[in-house]
Amino acid sequence: MKRKIIVPLVVLIFSLAVFLSGNFTLSQGGKNADKVTPLYWKGNLHTHSLWSDGNDYPDMIADWYKTHGYQFLALTEHNLLAEGEKWVAPKKAEGNRGKALEKYMNRFGPTWVEKKMVDGKEMVRLKTLAECKKLHEEQGKFLFVPAEEITHKFAKFPIHMNALNVNKAIKPVDGSGIRETMTVNLRNLEEQSKKSGSTTVGFLNHPNFQQSIPAEEIAMCSEVRFFEVHNGHSGVRNYGGDSFPSCEKIWDVALALRLGKLKMPLVYGLATDDSHDYHDIGLGKTNPGRGWVMVRSRQLDPESLMQAMHKGDFYSSTGVVLEDVNSQDGELVIKIKSEPGVSYRTEFITTFADASLDGTTVVDKDGKPVVVTKNYAGKIGVIAKDSSEAIARYKFTGRELYVRAKVVSSKLHPNPYQKGDFETAWTQPVVPPTK
Repeated sequence: MKRKIIVPLVVLIFSLAVFLSGNFTLSQGGKNADKVTPLYWKGNLHTHSLWSDGNDYPDMIADWYKTHGYQFLALTEHNLLAEGEKWVAPKKAEGNRGKALEKYMNRFGPTWVEKKMVDGKEMVRLKTLAECKKLHEEQGKFLFVPAEEITHKFAKFPIHMNALNVNKAIKPVDGSGIRETMTVNLRNLEEQSKKSGSTTVGFLNHPNFQQSIPAEEIAMCSEVRFFEVHNGHSGVRNYGGDSFPSCEKIWDVALALRLGKLKMPLVYGLATDDSHDYHDIGLGKTNPGRGWVMVRSRQLDPESLMQAMHKGDFYSSTGVVLEDVNSQDGELVIKIKSEPGVSYRTEFITTFADASLDGTTVVDKDGKPVVVTKNYAGKIGVIAKDSSEAIARYKFTGRELYVRAKVVSSKLHPNPYQKGDFETAWTQPVVPPTK
């Protein structure tokens, strides 16, 4: 006997309401895609697994992100894509007293987890990106962006760049200096994009990692259109040091030089996890859930996401949720999705066109030049206005080179990059319209 399926009236009413509101998505692609209201999609674009120097299985990592409300993920292994065959010893997946394999087995079972003995040692096969996609991807709900971390250096400067939406790994190549090393590797990504016909994104990672990359080098490298303003790795010195500025200050100096002197495009800022450790949680660890991007797109597919990022239609966050970011009618308007009992402060940050952009070289105690961002007497990256309203507005005066917003909440981050960090969001800079 066939059972009749009765759909409650309330479900029908709710479904109709969602449809009429436009807050829905069609399947990926489709002739009606342009009629879909763009949505913000949450994603992490810097992640490491046992394919490189992370300490968990890629399918387990993806499972964490998917179950924690992310819609897309990039596994960014060092100089490789997760393809081919690779076996690892379970002890490589450290943490929780070596229970990573037990957790893996409990989650996916023996028919999925492949093991074998090699010279008397137990080995586990890592799932490829293609296998992870087959397991986790759901149309309109979750997807992978094929990616790698191009890991290189010049002299003592680590120069790491993530390459998104790639179809094969990009081998790092040498440059004659910091700027040229960034240039030649990002040009290789651009060349792959031209050949494949796919939209790619390349971004500079953690500029203050080990040795700070000067803002001037970033500004003068036209290939750098994106960089990490916040990275969740405990060792990347987001907030600067004695002789070098914070990543936010680097951003403002690069923006001011580009727009005020060099007449070059904007640089967009990303928040990422750079996650490596998925078992031991807390300060000093490189855990997931510390920073992400919210990309506004009509569809959840790599091409749409990359195109939106190139337009600057995304914001970065460590917890603050924005309902809308809009620049029109001579105003930058930020609509915050407020939580009960939480307050918000929106800072509108700019560099005015009359600010001095002349910098002086930093020297050490012996008077020798230090290769870091210069010191600037001019007011670069100043707070032009702040607001405590849920809808924060900034009216352009025409004197600004750019305007960006930073929204800081009164809510402490549950697993912060640094103790005392509050949940924050960064919008992308915009150039005020000319009058």
